[in-house]
Amino acid sequence: MSKINHWAPLACAIALGVFGPLLSPYLSDLIVKVMILSIFALSLELLVGMTGLVSLGHAAFYGIGAYATVLASGKEGGSIALLLPLAVGSAAAYALAVGALSLRTRGVYFIMVTLAFAQMAYFVFHDTSFGGGSDGIYMYVRPALGALDLENRYTLFYFVLAALVLTYGLLALIRRSRFGAALAGIRVNEQRMRAAGFAVYGYKLAAFTIAGGLAGLAGFLVASRDGVVNPELLAWHNSGEVLLMIILGGLGHLRGAVIGAVAFTLLKELLSTHALVGPLADHWQLTLGLSIIAFVALMPKGIVGIAAQLSPKGGAS
Repeated sequence: MSKINHWAPLACAIALGVFGPLLSPYLSDLIVKVMILSIFALSLELLVGMTGLVSLGHAAFYGIGAYATVLASGKEGGSIALLLPLAVGSAAAYALAVGALSLRTRGVYFIMVTLAFAQMAYFVFHDTSFGGGSDGIYMYVRPALGALDLENRYTLFYFVLAALVLTYGLLALIRRSRFGAALAGIRVNEQRMRAAGFAVYGYKLAAFTIAGGLAGLAGFLVASRDGVVNPELLAWHNSGEVLLMIILGGLGHLRGAVIGAVAFTLLKELLSTHALVGPLADHWQLTLGLSIIAFVALMPKGIVGIAAQLSPKGGAS
């Protein structure tokens, strides 16, 4: 069973790559949306599941990456080679600044400080003409690089799939590295790690910055997919939703972040579809909330916890 768990993510990626061209435009767009949210969820998993830092302001980095992409593309469009590093770098730079200050606090104070910084970023874009105010701004031309044009839905599909595979692989390598082992030690007992001579603050700041950069990657992809950004990308409820995703999937598991993103997105789609739930679709927020409560109550270790119970020796990735 552990070998199955180890190869399942790769098998899913190969299946998506093979059957991607056969999907309808609706299914293709939905899967692209899920894959982008999976990258977003994986970036938060690095903080919460691997380091033990619960942030309620992670959407700020997601939104900054998206805004940086659209603002830098201008009316003539821009190259992926320029816009992608800019989006990731902008989000990582803001994460570095936020982390340098917020990591001096702990527990609920850390949660509130990250939320405060996210709200500051939200209102910068919401209340100024810099980012188009509450209406946001449109992207005139999707990013491209030679024959790689994200205007094409097939190109976008495979580009997002590649980004997800690379993100998952990067975090898997981090988990198995000395750096990942140090983060795991900080999550379990920060005081003991500090007493052992580890630069705890530096490790946490590095994790916070990397997580912010990966959220910026997701922001670049959502801007390229939608062709428009607005301040709601940075809103606190987006931070709450991505936190729900990793809890729903199962904290401490990379595949749990992806499964949680899939489950959360499908729940929203199903519960807001009149053809499936009738008049209840008008109150999908209520039914979604009740569904999440039921999932958490019945599966306290998340969806991957079911597989873990069947395979006690299964891998953590």
